[in-house]
Amino acid sequence: MNAVYITISGTNHYYGNEFMKAGMTVELVKEPDNEHDCEVIIAKMDGLGRVGYVANSPFTVLGESISAGRLYDKIGEKAEAVIVYVLPKGVICRVDTGRMPQA
Repeated sequence: MNAVYITISGTNHYYGNEFMKAGMTVELVKEPDNEHDCEVIIAKMDGLGRVGYVANSPFTVLGESISAGRLYDKIGEKAEAVIVYVLPKGVICRVDTGRMPQA
C-alpha cells in the first residue's frame, strides 16, 4: 500500500472542520479549469459538497503531508481520502495511492 498524507485547508470558507472526525471519508476531485491554479484539488463530502481544498502552499501544508501539486499526478480525476486528524489549522487525511488509477 502506498499511502500519502495531505492537508485539507480552507474549511473555514465553507462549513468549518468542527464536525469532521477521524475515519470520515473525503472525496478529492481535480479542478483543471481553475483560473488561479491548474493543480487545484477540491475536497468534498457526501451531503455537503465542497468542504475545502487540498493544501498547495508551504503556509497551508501541515507537517509531512504533501501538497496538491505533488498529489495531482498520483491520482485519477477523483480519489478518496480518510480523515486521520482534525487540527485547528487543517485536516490531515490519508490517501491510498496504490489502489487508484493513474491520471
